[in-house]
Amino acid sequence: MTAEATAVTPRTRVASQRLATVQTFFALMERDLRVLRREFLPFLARTAMQPLLLVFVWGYILPKIGQAQRGFGDILVPGLVGSAVFLQGIQAVAIPLVQEFSTTKEIEDRVMAPLPVWGVAAEKIAFAFLQAIIAGLVVFPFAYTIPLQTPNLHVRILPLLTILPLGALASASLGLWIGTAVSPRQIPLVFSLIVIPLSFLGAVYYPWSQLDSIRWLQIVTLANPMVYMNEGLRGALSPQYGHMNFWAIYAGLFVSCAFFTAFSMRLFIRRVVS
Repeated sequence: MTAEATAVTPRTRVASQRLATVQTFFALMERDLRVLRREFLPFLARTAMQPLLLVFVWGYILPKIGQAQRGFGDILVPGLVGSAVFLQGIQAVAIPLVQEFSTTKEIEDRVMAPLPVWGVAAEKIAFAFLQAIIAGLVVFPFAYTIPLQTPNLHVRILPLLTILPLGALASASLGLWIGTAVSPRQIPLVFSLIVIPLSFLGAVYYPWSQLDSIRWLQIVTLANPMVYMNEGLRGALSPQYGHMNFWAIYAGLFVSCAFFTAFSMRLFIRRVVS
């Protein structure tokens, strides 16, 4: 009986450690959700401003003055959703993390919790992932209420429910990378040199296939994870206008998620431990 108890004890200890890890993970998530709930209106205002203005300009003002092509809103809505998801996923983790590493030093309190260092990074990604999904969903009410012409969307549920989370995960993990690697003084430079070009060259305002007349740019933008997300959302919402092959879309998103997650977590652990 003693031998059985001795054999069971390590198993029980491992199970209790795993339970404590899961509980700590969700405790950190609950803390961040409470902060988000307390500041939900500023979060919505910050998240909604860019898509609101873009929908208002492209969907209302330009058609009102006769300067917009018919059907442009159908092409634009998937790009707006993808842009909102991508930018919010990066901002939600990068900006707070830079402050926690440099100004508030809050990261020191987080890593002292009974949770592996990689678990703290995973919670950061998960929380930014959630905010990115909310940001993407915020676009739809604007797209259906503001434009003069209601977008003619043909929604494909399965691609929408898979591509949206993959894009949110890729942007959140990229945000962890940026937040870990740069100092507060470099954040404006990073957004100017990396985030904004990714957005403008991410097939937000046009299908990627229309770049065939600028072949070199079409090839270069394949390194942009935002292209795969926006092309996937275009295939999920406006397939009548053509989009990249779904095999290429999913491959690009899976590679982006795996690369950014692995690299950013390794960088985060190295910085915390050092």
